[in-house]
Amino acid sequence: MKKAITKLLITSMILLVGLATSASAASIQQQIVKDSTIEQIMKRGVLRVGMDTFQPWAMKDKNGKLIGFEIDVATQLAEDMGVKVEFVPTAWSGIIPALLTGKFDVIIGGMGITTKRALKVNFSIPYDYSGMSIVAHKEIAAGFNSLEAFNKKDVQIAVKLGTTAAMAAKKFFPNAQLRMFDNETQAYQELRNGKVHAVVGSAPRPAYEAVDYAESLFLPLAENFTKEPIGFALRKGDPDTLSFFNSWITTKVLEGWLKERNAYWFGTKDWLDQVE
Repeated sequence: MKKAITKLLITSMILLVGLATSASAASIQQQIVKDSTIEQIMKRGVLRVGMDTFQPWAMKDKNGKLIGFEIDVATQLAEDMGVKVEFVPTAWSGIIPALLTGKFDVIIGGMGITTKRALKVNFSIPYDYSGMSIVAHKEIAAGFNSLEAFNKKDVQIAVKLGTTAAMAAKKFFPNAQLRMFDNETQAYQELRNGKVHAVVGSAPRPAYEAVDYAESLFLPLAENFTKEPIGFALRKGDPDTLSFFNSWITTKVLEGWLKERNAYWFGTKDWLDQVE
Protein backbone atom coordinates (compact mmCIF):
# COMPACT_ATOMS: atom_id res chain seq x y z
CA MET A 1 0.00 0.00 0.00
CA LYS A 2 2.80 2.39 0.93
CA LYS A 3 4.57 1.61 -2.32
CA ALA A 4 1.42 2.40 -4.28
CA ILE A 5 0.97 5.71 -2.45
CA THR A 6 4.62 6.61 -2.98
CA LYS A 7 4.33 5.75 -6.67
CA LEU A 8 1.18 7.87 -6.94
CA LEU A 9 2.91 10.82 -5.26
CA ILE A 10 5.91 10.57 -7.56
CA THR A 11 3.65 10.40 -10.61
CA SER A 12 1.72 13.43 -9.38
CA MET A 13 4.91 15.37 -8.79
CA ILE A 14 6.15 14.55 -12.30
CA LEU A 15 2.86 15.73 -13.77
CA LEU A 16 3.00 18.95 -11.76
CA VAL A 17 6.58 19.60 -12.82
CA GLY A 18 5.62 18.91 -16.43
CA LEU A 19 2.69 21.31 -16.24
CA ALA A 20 4.84 23.97 -14.61
CA THR A 21 7.51 23.52 -17.27
CA SER A 22 4.93 23.77 -20.05
CA ALA A 23 3.44 26.90 -18.51
CA SER A 24 6.90 28.41 -18.16
CA ALA A 25 7.79 27.58 -21.77
CA ALA A 26 4.51 29.12 -22.97
CA SER A 27 5.22 32.25 -20.93
CA ILE A 28 8.71 32.53 -22.38
CA GLN A 29 7.34 32.05 -25.91
CA GLN A 30 4.76 34.78 -25.34
CA GLN A 31 7.48 37.12 -24.08
CA ILE A 32 9.66 36.41 -27.13
CA VAL A 33 6.77 37.24 -29.45
CA LYS A 34 5.98 40.39 -27.46
CA ASP A 35 9.59 41.56 -27.60
CA SER A 36 10.13 40.79 -31.29
CA THR A 37 11.01 43.66 -33.60
CA ILE A 38 8.04 42.81 -35.82
CA GLU A 39 5.61 43.31 -32.92
CA GLN A 40 7.25 46.60 -32.00
CA ILE A 41 7.06 47.81 -35.61
CA MET A 42 3.37 46.93 -35.86
CA LYS A 43 2.56 48.68 -32.58
CA ARG A 44 4.61 51.73 -33.54
CA GLY A 45 3.23 51.79 -37.07
CA VAL A 46 6.65 52.67 -38.44
CA LEU A 47 9.47 50.57 -39.90
CA ARG A 48 12.78 52.26 -39.12
CA VAL A 49 15.46 51.45 -41.69
CA GLY A 50 19.17 52.11 -41.30
CA MET A 51 20.98 52.93 -44.54
CA ASP A 52 23.76 54.94 -46.14
CA THR A 53 24.06 56.44 -49.61
CA PHE A 54 25.49 54.25 -52.38
CA GLN A 55 24.55 54.91 -55.99
CA PRO A 56 22.21 53.42 -57.17
CA TRP A 57 21.31 51.62 -53.93
CA ALA A 58 20.24 54.77 -52.14
CA MET A 59 20.74 58.43 -53.13
CA LYS A 60 19.01 61.77 -53.03
CA ASP A 61 17.14 63.18 -56.02
CA LYS A 62 17.17 66.84 -57.03
CA ASN A 63 14.54 67.62 -54.40
CA GLY A 64 16.44 65.91 -51.59
CA LYS A 65 14.18 62.85 -51.56
CA LEU A 66 15.76 59.42 -51.15
CA ILE A 67 15.50 57.14 -54.18
CA GLY A 68 17.23 53.93 -55.28
CA PHE A 69 16.98 50.16 -55.19
CA GLU A 70 17.16 49.87 -51.39
CA ILE A 71 14.66 52.68 -50.98
CA ASP A 72 12.21 50.78 -53.20
CA VAL A 73 12.80 47.56 -51.24
CA ALA A 74 12.28 49.13 -47.82
CA THR A 75 9.27 51.16 -48.96
CA GLN A 76 7.58 48.08 -50.43
CA LEU A 77 8.34 46.07 -47.30
CA ALA A 78 6.70 48.71 -45.11
CA GLU A 79 3.72 48.95 -47.46
CA ASP A 80 3.20 45.19 -47.33
CA MET A 81 3.34 45.36 -43.53
CA GLY A 82 0.79 48.16 -43.48
CA VAL A 83 3.14 50.62 -41.76
CA LYS A 84 5.06 53.74 -42.68
CA VAL A 85 8.79 53.71 -43.42
CA GLU A 86 11.36 55.96 -41.75
CA PHE A 87 14.87 56.07 -43.17
CA VAL A 88 17.73 56.69 -40.75
CA PRO A 89 20.84 57.74 -42.73
CA THR A 90 23.88 56.45 -40.88
CA ALA A 91 27.61 56.47 -41.62
CA TRP A 92 28.47 53.01 -42.91
CA SER A 93 31.40 52.59 -40.53
CA GLY A 94 29.01 52.80 -37.56
CA ILE A 95 25.84 51.31 -38.98
CA ILE A 96 26.03 47.92 -37.22
CA PRO A 97 26.67 49.48 -33.77
CA ALA A 98 23.72 51.80 -34.43
CA LEU A 99 21.50 48.79 -35.20
CA LEU A 100 22.63 47.00 -32.04
CA THR A 101 21.79 50.02 -29.87
CA GLY A 102 18.28 50.18 -31.31
CA LYS A 103 18.49 53.34 -33.41
CA PHE A 104 16.53 51.51 -36.12
CA ASP A 105 14.92 48.11 -36.71
CA VAL A 106 16.85 46.74 -39.65
CA ILE A 107 19.65 47.57 -42.06
CA ILE A 108 18.49 47.55 -45.67
CA GLY A 109 21.42 49.11 -47.42
CA GLY A 110 23.18 46.76 -49.80
CA MET A 111 25.01 45.05 -46.95
CA GLY A 112 27.07 42.08 -48.05
CA ILE A 113 26.72 38.95 -45.95
CA THR A 114 30.10 38.13 -44.41
CA THR A 115 31.23 35.80 -41.64
CA LYS A 116 32.66 38.68 -39.62
CA ARG A 117 29.42 40.65 -39.75
CA ALA A 118 27.35 37.53 -39.03
CA LEU A 119 29.09 37.26 -35.67
CA LYS A 120 27.40 40.52 -34.68
CA VAL A 121 24.05 40.45 -36.51
CA ASN A 122 21.66 38.00 -38.08
CA PHE A 123 21.21 38.14 -41.84
CA SER A 124 18.13 37.32 -43.85
CA ILE A 125 18.38 35.11 -46.90
CA PRO A 126 19.89 37.04 -49.86
CA TYR A 127 17.52 39.34 -51.70
CA ASP A 128 20.16 40.47 -54.18
CA TYR A 129 23.75 39.82 -55.24
CA SER A 130 26.52 42.27 -55.86
CA GLY A 131 30.23 42.19 -56.56
CA MET A 132 33.34 44.29 -56.41
CA SER A 133 34.58 46.17 -59.44
CA ILE A 134 37.47 48.54 -59.99
CA VAL A 135 37.67 51.76 -61.99
CA ALA A 136 41.02 53.40 -62.65
CA HIS A 137 42.57 56.64 -63.86
CA LYS A 138 43.71 56.48 -67.51
CA GLU A 139 46.86 58.51 -66.98
CA ILE A 140 48.37 57.29 -63.73
CA ALA A 141 47.12 53.69 -64.13
CA ALA A 142 47.89 53.40 -67.84
CA GLY A 143 48.50 49.80 -68.86
CA PHE A 144 47.01 48.31 -65.69
CA ASN A 145 44.82 45.43 -66.83
CA SER A 146 44.97 42.88 -64.00
CA LEU A 147 44.51 42.67 -60.24
CA GLU A 148 48.25 42.08 -59.88
CA ALA A 149 48.99 45.40 -61.56
CA PHE A 150 47.31 47.25 -58.69
CA ASN A 151 48.93 45.20 -55.93
CA LYS A 152 52.06 47.33 -55.64
CA LYS A 153 53.43 49.55 -52.91
CA ASP A 154 53.34 52.70 -55.02
CA VAL A 155 49.68 52.22 -55.99
CA GLN A 156 46.96 54.11 -54.11
CA ILE A 157 43.42 52.74 -54.05
CA ALA A 158 40.42 54.62 -52.65
CA VAL A 159 37.56 52.84 -50.86
CA LYS A 160 34.67 53.71 -48.60
CA LEU A 161 35.39 53.06 -44.93
CA GLY A 162 33.70 50.04 -43.33
CA THR A 163 32.44 48.48 -46.58
CA THR A 164 32.99 45.10 -48.20
CA ALA A 165 34.85 47.10 -50.84
CA ALA A 166 37.40 47.96 -48.16
CA MET A 167 37.59 44.29 -47.15
CA ALA A 168 38.07 43.20 -50.76
CA ALA A 169 40.74 45.83 -51.35
CA LYS A 170 42.69 44.64 -48.28
CA LYS A 171 42.42 41.03 -49.47
CA PHE A 172 43.28 41.48 -53.15
CA PHE A 173 45.70 44.41 -52.86
CA PRO A 174 47.64 43.86 -49.61
CA ASN A 175 50.70 45.68 -50.94
CA ALA A 176 48.86 48.77 -52.19
CA GLN A 177 48.17 51.91 -50.18
CA LEU A 178 44.49 52.06 -49.24
CA ARG A 179 42.89 55.49 -48.89
CA MET A 180 39.77 55.35 -46.72
CA PHE A 181 36.90 57.82 -47.21
CA ASP A 182 33.68 58.37 -45.27
CA ASN A 183 31.57 58.38 -48.43
CA GLU A 184 31.80 57.21 -52.02
CA THR A 185 31.55 60.69 -53.49
CA GLN A 186 34.85 61.67 -51.88
CA ALA A 187 36.55 58.50 -53.12
CA TYR A 188 35.45 58.94 -56.72
CA GLN A 189 36.27 62.65 -56.68
CA GLU A 190 39.79 61.80 -55.55
CA LEU A 191 40.08 59.44 -58.52
CA ARG A 192 38.77 61.99 -61.02
CA ASN A 193 41.33 64.47 -59.68
CA GLY A 194 44.11 61.95 -60.35
CA LYS A 195 45.04 61.67 -56.68
CA VAL A 196 44.64 57.86 -56.57
CA HIS A 197 45.15 55.12 -59.13
CA ALA A 198 41.75 53.47 -58.68
CA VAL A 199 38.56 53.06 -56.65
CA VAL A 200 37.19 49.69 -55.57
CA GLY A 201 33.41 49.69 -55.15
CA SER A 202 30.23 47.67 -55.48
CA ALA A 203 29.00 47.23 -59.03
CA PRO A 204 27.64 48.94 -61.02
CA ARG A 205 28.96 52.28 -59.71
CA PRO A 206 32.54 51.84 -61.03
CA ALA A 207 31.17 51.09 -64.52
CA TYR A 208 28.93 54.16 -64.38
CA GLU A 209 31.93 56.30 -63.44
CA ALA A 210 33.95 54.92 -66.36
CA VAL A 211 31.14 55.82 -68.77
CA ASP A 212 30.40 59.25 -67.30
CA TYR A 213 34.06 60.27 -67.16
CA ALA A 214 35.34 58.31 -70.16
CA GLU A 215 37.96 60.96 -70.95
CA SER A 216 39.87 60.21 -67.73
CA LEU A 217 38.64 56.88 -66.30
CA PHE A 218 38.50 53.27 -67.50
CA LEU A 219 37.61 49.76 -66.36
CA PRO A 220 40.80 47.66 -66.19
CA LEU A 221 38.83 44.40 -65.71
CA ALA A 222 36.02 43.16 -67.93
CA GLU A 223 34.06 41.65 -65.02
CA ASN A 224 33.58 42.01 -61.28
CA PHE A 225 36.32 40.27 -59.32
CA THR A 226 34.06 39.11 -56.45
CA LYS A 227 30.43 38.07 -55.96
CA GLU A 228 28.61 38.58 -52.69
CA PRO A 229 25.10 37.94 -51.36
CA ILE A 230 23.17 40.93 -49.99
CA GLY A 231 20.82 40.56 -47.01
CA PHE A 232 18.81 42.45 -44.41
CA ALA A 233 20.71 42.76 -41.11
CA LEU A 234 18.87 42.59 -37.78
CA ARG A 235 19.65 42.10 -34.14
CA LYS A 236 20.30 38.57 -32.87
CA GLY A 237 17.80 36.63 -30.78
CA ASP A 238 14.74 37.54 -32.84
CA PRO A 239 13.57 34.46 -34.79
CA ASP A 240 10.09 35.84 -35.55
CA THR A 241 11.45 38.90 -37.34
CA LEU A 242 14.05 36.88 -39.22
CA SER A 243 11.36 34.41 -40.34
CA PHE A 244 9.10 37.21 -41.53
CA PHE A 245 11.85 38.93 -43.54
CA ASN A 246 12.85 35.61 -45.13
CA SER A 247 9.24 34.91 -46.09
CA TRP A 248 8.84 38.38 -47.57
CA ILE A 249 12.02 38.06 -49.64
CA THR A 250 11.00 34.62 -50.90
CA THR A 251 7.62 35.99 -51.98
CA LYS A 252 9.12 38.96 -53.79
CA VAL A 253 11.64 36.75 -55.57
CA LEU A 254 8.93 34.40 -56.79
CA GLU A 255 6.74 37.32 -57.88
CA GLY A 256 9.63 38.71 -59.91
CA TRP A 257 9.36 42.07 -58.15
CA LEU A 258 12.95 42.13 -56.88
CA LYS A 259 14.28 41.16 -60.30
CA GLU A 260 12.26 43.94 -61.93
CA ARG A 261 13.49 46.62 -59.52
CA ASN A 262 17.07 45.37 -59.84
CA ALA A 263 16.82 45.57 -63.64
CA TYR A 264 15.62 49.17 -63.43
CA TRP A 265 18.24 50.47 -61.00
CA PHE A 266 21.24 48.39 -62.10
CA GLY A 267 20.46 47.58 -65.71
CA THR A 268 19.42 51.04 -66.91
CA LYS A 269 20.19 54.67 -66.26
CA ASP A 270 16.63 55.85 -66.77
CA TRP A 271 16.75 57.28 -63.26
CA LEU A 272 19.85 59.41 -63.86
CA ASP A 273 17.96 62.63 -64.64
CA GLN A 274 16.37 62.44 -61.17
CA VAL A 275 19.67 62.90 -59.32
CA GLU A 276 21.98 65.86 -59.11
